[in-house]
Amino acid sequence: MTRGVGGSTAKAELAKLSDRLGHCQPVPVERFSERLDGLRARMKAAGIDAVWLNAGTNLTYYTGLRWRASERLVGALVTADGGLTYLGPAFETGTLEAFMTLTAPLAVWEEHESPYDLLAGLDGAAGRLGLDPTTPLVTAHAILAAHRGESADASDLILAARRTKDAEEIALMQATKDATLEVHAAAARILRAGMTTGEVTEFIHAAHKAVGAPGGSTFCIVLFGPDTAFPHGVANPKTLDEGDMVLIDTGCAIHGYQSDITRSYVFGEPTDRQREVWEAEKACQLAAFQAARPGIACSAVDAAARTEAERRGFGPGYTLPGIPHRTGHGIGLDIHEGPYLVGGDDTPLEAGMCFSNEPMICVPGEFGIRLEDHFYMTGTGPRWFTEPSKSIDDPFG
Repeated sequence: MTRGVGGSTAKAELAKLSDRLGHCQPVPVERFSERLDGLRARMKAAGIDAVWLNAGTNLTYYTGLRWRASERLVGALVTADGGLTYLGPAFETGTLEAFMTLTAPLAVWEEHESPYDLLAGLDGAAGRLGLDPTTPLVTAHAILAAHRGESADASDLILAARRTKDAEEIALMQATKDATLEVHAAAARILRAGMTTGEVTEFIHAAHKAVGAPGGSTFCIVLFGPDTAFPHGVANPKTLDEGDMVLIDTGCAIHGYQSDITRSYVFGEPTDRQREVWEAEKACQLAAFQAARPGIACSAVDAAARTEAERRGFGPGYTLPGIPHRTGHGIGLDIHEGPYLVGGDDTPLEAGMCFSNEPMICVPGEFGIRLEDHFYMTGTGPRWFTEPSKSIDDPFG
């Protein structure tokens, strides 16, 4: 049996877990003012008078206000001259004010009124308006119809600062990733023949709560056997059998910052074929890590993983058996955010960028192996948030 896999119970493992995230502090209030100052400087340079931040992680990044986007317009208008005005439904006034981190005026609309007309009439909104790239198309059309002035795509202005993380953001992600890796190890120990993916998912959600993630798992993918060759799952997942490859991909969040770690190992004794592909996967992950250097294009990191895969008989390109998807994605307030470690993304790597490293190898009809850890860039090169899986025989070291 693979070391650290099986032999325990959910009850016993949950009892061992303790809070790993309670010490984490949210991003300081002054940081949001600094981020807005940076955004306004970019707005002035681009000749944009105001920017609309739609509900979602861009609004959170710049103001600290966490609000999920819906059909009711919620967000903030940022003006180049220093203004900030939140906008939302009148009946949500108390809730919106309670969720504010950075205090500013709140413009409200009643249910029968047009929030778009209200937005168009705010101080500073009459000039050239830049739109948040996450604004839904129907919402963007309504905003622009009411605005009736010049508009622009504010994607680069808004996302530029989010590409690199400061020490406080990296510390929050370090904590979540450490916590999720502990949950992974606990989940491996509860596995038994006949277990369903639903049972494992339920345990992982409870375990994430036990280590201090208020919402439990942000997401969870659990796959066994041939199902592991499908990167994001199947319609009818199988139960666990002796000799199955196991793939678990999960994460949690603290103060909005995410973890996202995948482990693949065998329930039982690995076969020669499983061992061969696992070692190839680990080599591809290492090749990507070693290629990540300041100034190198993101696409070159993906190319390094594919070159190693091809050297070992997989691919080429996205051909299966081989690597069917990009090598990695950025991470922060969103689980997946730019830039991406993929062909065509030539963004130069720089200090503060954070990425997943997961050049998954899929062998259709047999199994798939994804080893996913994350690294952040320093001035001299990449640094792992979590140490990669040790070996197929001892995945958690």
